[in-house]
Amino acid sequence: MIIVTLQRDKCIGCNYCAEFAPEFFRMSKKDGKSVLLKSIDKKGFHTMKTPQYDASESCDRAAKACPVNIISVKEN
Repeated sequence: MIIVTLQRDKCIGCNYCAEFAPEFFRMSKKDGKSVLLKSIDKKGFHTMKTPQYDASESCDRAAKACPVNIISVKEN
């Protein structure tokens, strides 16, 4: 299981996550911040769990590219 977490409140809208992992991230037209698709919001931490192990590679690239380090990827 891959667990991806986004601290959306700290997002600066750089768009790197949506470029590196477009199947998991989108940019909001409303406020310009990143949206982690199919995630659950819990006190500002948006978390998505997926059995797709290919998610690890693209989301990990997005996490490394994020200039404010608000994306984490864990394998469970």
